Amino acid sequence: MSEKFDVIVVGAGPAGTSCAYTCAKNGLKVLQIERGEYPGSKNVMGGVLYRKQMEEIIPEFWKEAPLERPVIEQRFWMMDKESTVTFGYKGLEWGVEPYNNFTVLRAHFDQWFAKKGVEQGVLLINETVVLECIVENGKVVGVRTDRPDGDVYADVVVLADGVNSLLGKQLGFHKEFRPDEVALTVMEVVNLPKEKINDRFNLEDNQGCTIEIFGDSTKGNLGTAFIYTNKESINIGVGTTLSSMINAKLRPYDLLDYLKTHPVVRPLMEGGESAEYLAHLIPEGGYHSVPKVAGNGVLVVGDAAQLVNAIHREGSNMAMKSGQIAAEAILQAKKRNDFSEASLNHYREALYESFIMKDLEKYKDATHVFEHYPQYFKEYVPLMNKAASKFFTVDGTSKKEKQKQIMKSFTSERGTIKVFKDMYRAWKAVK
Repeated sequence: MSEKFDVIVVGAGPAGTSCAYTCAKNGLKVLQIERGEYPGSKNVMGGVLYRKQMEEIIPEFWKEAPLERPVIEQRFWMMDKESTVTFGYKGLEWGVEPYNNFTVLRAHFDQWFAKKGVEQGVLLINETVVLECIVENGKVVGVRTDRPDGDVYADVVVLADGVNSLLGKQLGFHKEFRPDEVALTVMEVVNLPKEKINDRFNLEDNQGCTIEIFGDSTKGNLGTAFIYTNKESINIGVGTTLSSMINAKLRPYDLLDYLKTHPVVRPLMEGGESAEYLAHLIPEGGYHSVPKVAGNGVLVVGDAAQLVNAIHREGSNMAMKSGQIAAEAILQAKKRNDFSEASLNHYREALYESFIMKDLEKYKDATHVFEHYPQYFKEYVPLMNKAASKFFTVDGTSKKEKQKQIMKSFTSERGTIKVFKDMYRAWKAVK
């Protein structure tokens, strides 16, 4: 008979490893299966890790984890073809313990995190594909892998297999996600000397900066671009919803090249050496797209559960927290020796009571609004840049007259009633 575990976790990203680590630390027998050569080899995110949720799992992790830079500044650019309207926050308090967030390279961080799980007793198997869940009498009892005699069994299977979650689809937890429910993001890691990064971003050695970019970075389509500083490299990337990419006939790497050569971005990248290209689908559907997350003998966490806040670009923190909540539900179920859906549904209840679902609910209509009303990115961002240029250009015109001209430029383009409707609609989507 095949070996039996308390828990099988499919996937070694932040969600899967958080669950595996927490279960093993509390005495459960855990198998973690990763399809990549090593944890992080197939995992992609922009590169920001949030301290709070990680610290709840491993206190003071920053003292040994392979982190890049503590982020002390977050900038936001509203980009037109030759300009940006910039705002943000720089807080030196973020540069001292306990910190706020960090830039990371997933290939390094995920390996370290998974190793910490192994130290707690997790059996980690790499380069193994889970083909399907084994279901008996309506209950998930294990998984079938591509290895010889590859059936393994457990009381609970945790699906942390990413945005596509073929296993969740097999179980009927979700259908094929629509193109407007996922974003295709491409990213490049560009090597730059530390001194140039510090100089160009106004940083010191142990300080990092993130820049989120809207507007012309995606050629006016719904999506964002980003630039994140590492110790001696920069992560630069751009993504749009798959539906926007299809409708606008955009090719992802062309979009990235367009961003890199933008006159505002190009000086930051000058002299850099390309080290790696990455591409990944990101869940964008939010609250309305969250699938069934608990069943008989099975739980769904992280990207597989569509747990990404597209408005604030948060995903890793939600992944880690969902994995931790899932582990806590499994530990409770173990005490009851009851792994039915009713028992494991404590995970769903705790998930909906957490900041994860509260934040997703707050922005539940935002992606839909900005997807179906393209004027926010295509028209208002350029108008904002033109207004800023006009207002800050000293040409002998009074500021009061400039304000009138700016307001007239907005209303003449869209019409007064449409402008107020657009503003009200956007406010409702993010309030």
